[in-house]
Amino acid sequence: MENFYCEHEAPAEAPQESDPLAISRRTFLVATAAATTLPSMALPRPQEPTADFEVTTQIHVNGQNHQLAHDSRATLLDTLRDKLHLSGTKKGCDHGQCGACTVLVNGRRVLSCLTLAASCDGDEVTTIEGLGTDEQLHPMQQAFIDQDAFQCGYCTPGQICSAVALLKEARAGQASYLTPLQPKPELSDAEIRERMSGNICRCGAYLNIVKAIRQVQGA
Repeated sequence: MENFYCEHEAPAEAPQESDPLAISRRTFLVATAAATTLPSMALPRPQEPTADFEVTTQIHVNGQNHQLAHDSRATLLDTLRDKLHLSGTKKGCDHGQCGACTVLVNGRRVLSCLTLAASCDGDEVTTIEGLGTDEQLHPMQQAFIDQDAFQCGYCTPGQICSAVALLKEARAGQASYLTPLQPKPELSDAEIRERMSGNICRCGAYLNIVKAIRQVQGA
């Protein structure tokens, strides 16, 4: 006879099959830590680049010869300012769009921010400091003062170097987009503006810049 006062044992549960995809939180954390740690322990650190970019360049700047050891990727602008401490040449846009960095290389105007210093090996470079002296200004420098052809002055060194080259180019018969097709064409104001269009003046002193160039042209 069944005794209702006796505890009956609960029937044993059927064993569950283990889920091969089941994972505990502890197992997940251990596996994650191992995955992020082992690769850094097993792989060596990348080596620093050992390429030698230093070159030696001979540059004649403002009448003085310089032998410079510099990075082959250095621009003429940075070399003039950082190596030779000629801070008159200004860094504007650093993309060849404003003309503030204009200097003369073998008498021709170049954008020094786009010119590699190594490409000027053996060349004659003239910056704003080399055009005149404190006692005797270059005629173009004096004309810019006389005609009040600047305001803040940041773009002025590039403007003056460009203007000096402009007159040299015109006298040599080098044509611009606006040069009329006639013997010995006159240098008009419109052509001066065209030839100076690569030099931006944020202060808007363009009218007086043209007057300064006219002053030197007629001297």
